Amino acid sequence: MSPSLITVSYLASAALFILALGGLSTNETARRGNLFGMIGMVIAVLVTIAAFVTRNLEVLIAVMVVGGAIGFVLSRKVQMTQMPELVAILHSLVGLAAVLIGFATFLDPVAQYSGVEKTIHEIEIYIGVAIGALTFTGSVIAYGKLSGLIGGQPMMLPARHWLNLAMLVAVIVLAVRFVGETDHQQATLLLLAMTAIAFLFGIHMVAAIGGADMPVVISMLNSYSGWAAAATGFMLSNDLLIVTGALVGSSGAILSYIMCRAMNRHFVSVIAGGFGTSGGSSSGPSIEGEVQTIDIPALAQILNNATQVMVVPGYGMATAQAQHAVADITRTLIKKGVKVRFGIHPVAGRMPGHMNVLLAEAKVPYDIVFEMDEINDDFPDIDVSIVVGANDTVNPLAQEDTDSPIAGMPVLEVWKGTTTVVLKRGMAAGYAGVDNPLFVKDNTRMLFGDARDSLEALGQAL
Repeated sequence: MSPSLITVSYLASAALFILALGGLSTNETARRGNLFGMIGMVIAVLVTIAAFVTRNLEVLIAVMVVGGAIGFVLSRKVQMTQMPELVAILHSLVGLAAVLIGFATFLDPVAQYSGVEKTIHEIEIYIGVAIGALTFTGSVIAYGKLSGLIGGQPMMLPARHWLNLAMLVAVIVLAVRFVGETDHQQATLLLLAMTAIAFLFGIHMVAAIGGADMPVVISMLNSYSGWAAAATGFMLSNDLLIVTGALVGSSGAILSYIMCRAMNRHFVSVIAGGFGTSGGSSSGPSIEGEVQTIDIPALAQILNNATQVMVVPGYGMATAQAQHAVADITRTLIKKGVKVRFGIHPVAGRMPGHMNVLLAEAKVPYDIVFEMDEINDDFPDIDVSIVVGANDTVNPLAQEDTDSPIAGMPVLEVWKGTTTVVLKRGMAAGYAGVDNPLFVKDNTRMLFGDARDSLEALGQAL
């Protein structure tokens, strides 16, 4: 394949990837964005194989078939509630690939560099392995937290920030020695030592982050995986991999920054680890008050008499697979002349856009789904707010208790409406481990039970 054809094909793939990111910016164009991305990736893979694979093609095809089969099976079996941990574990594979490619490139006896080229190549390898190692272990810990294999509480080691600083300094010192090392065996040991430190840093960085902040961690790790891919592109002198990695890395960083601003957090604290834990270590004051419950007929009567209804979904809706029941109730109320809207917190669910995807799956109209900043001022005019499995994102303690782990986080102010109905299985605390005084407010009613069963019964009553 001619160099010109390779360049044109790579440019086409890069353009399609950019169009994919543009399409994913809104619900209406997300499907088209996904299609652009898939077409771009098919072109990139086929052109790369045709242009650069000169031997062992049958081995490559066999590996791709096996990997494709695994991906197909997972895509059919993984539930939407498991999507966050799936994304996390996929990020870990990108990081591991960067580490393995880095070592393979460094140990390749065919590649011979000298002078400045050798120095630049070694820096590329070092950075790629470092970011890849951090991404790998950090993503594995994130997967463990999201899947429940590891507790959601942050691991607060003594002098943890000094520990992070010490590991960073060690990585920099080893980098200086690695780049200037002429003995190949000694350089390999230095690279291995740095990799071990980066593995530990990834573990400690994500372990120190509370479970309630996992959506931001997912976007952060997405950014890291992109930079790891870009570094791999430099190692392999592959322009498209550099561009693709940079697109993923920069878009993930921008998303993390946007989410941090929405949660009143500092972006630097995400990079340093321990995000969302500086506000305090207590779980907040004990909640005192009487819980008032409501039954299905009473809730149906309230909704039939309402003029404005706000639905606030949370991870509990995903767990109960209640999005279709929510959509059915929405359509019923709209036919009755009720104005129904959805309020989505930036970190509702356990990955960015989780609730939006669930609602789109249930065919909830895009034009009635709003972000927190768009509808928070409207709650005083809302007759009924229905909170489906949300907890931390509607917790007034975020505004009241400066010692709470969620202190300062903007929340949906559902308690300002006339009536708030919360659907939950019980009175358990949210993912941040903080009790919620919303549940005992005078205008709050609790509807206990499985959200899907409750909402299906409510739909029948309506």
